[in-house]
Amino acid sequence: MVTFFNAVSAVFMIFSIMAVGYLMGRAGWMTGTEKKFISRFVVNIAVPMNCITGVLQNLKRDAMLEMGTQLLVPVVGIFICLVLSDLAARWLKLPKKRYGIFIAMAFISNTLFIGLPIANELFGDVSIPYVMMYYMGSTIYTQTVAVMLCKNAGEMSSEKKKWSTVVKDIFTKPPVLGLIAAFTLLALDVRPPQIFMSFAKYMSNTVTPLALMYCGFIVYELGIRNIRLERGIPMMLLIRLIIAPAICAGLCVLFGVHGLNRSVFIIEAALPVVSQITVMAGNYGADEKYAAAGSVLSMLGIFITVPILMVILT
Repeated sequence: MVTFFNAVSAVFMIFSIMAVGYLMGRAGWMTGTEKKFISRFVVNIAVPMNCITGVLQNLKRDAMLEMGTQLLVPVVGIFICLVLSDLAARWLKLPKKRYGIFIAMAFISNTLFIGLPIANELFGDVSIPYVMMYYMGSTIYTQTVAVMLCKNAGEMSSEKKKWSTVVKDIFTKPPVLGLIAAFTLLALDVRPPQIFMSFAKYMSNTVTPLALMYCGFIVYELGIRNIRLERGIPMMLLIRLIIAPAICAGLCVLFGVHGLNRSVFIIEAALPVVSQITVMAGNYGADEKYAAAGSVLSMLGIFITVPILMVILT
């Protein structure tokens, strides 16, 4: 059982590692070049290896059929949050440059760079398969709906992608390929050689520190001065950190999801804004500072909400 103190300690540890990335940015030890390297290494190498070790070491083939139904929880939950976020943006009457950014920040969580480390810290390696299930559901929305919302909020026009291209982009991402490979091996009851599994374990162990230092550097790049409660930010935080996990909890009851995977799904639903939203806002000419403020404040918010959630879950 994870007590309130355990949860606070876990979140404090996460923020401590993020602080290393922030301080390295201030000291000039970490720049955009190192940031790009960390992002590419974590996403393209470490996370796929993390998927393989997490699935093969913590799941049995008999559990695969049950997991198919469980995938509905993140897919349906994120969709409900999307609808609620759109209604909230209309009610707030946000300007064009903030409208889509607000929705993108509110309806989807940072499952990879924050979600994977925090679940690993709270629940251990056994949680990885469920984190990656949630990631598979969330990345579909991130790469389609979130991109569209950021484009519409900006002033820069861009060529529309065909759906076949969008689907290809999603299912050729290394983390998704790693997850597919892991479940294929599990279904076939095939285990890679021990030397490969040892290599994969070493690579996967780098995910947590590197991902969190990356997020800390993102906070440094965005700047503490951008932390302002602009119009709509409190509502976004309410949806992102409180309403989203409540919806997820309700869906877990509806679809019969319980135990560890229920706890992991709820925590994954309650995490900060996806880091990519700020980048996309800048790229497409939307309100980048608004996205930055939402991103930083949502990261700070989990220091309060995650420990409370862990007490409720236990």
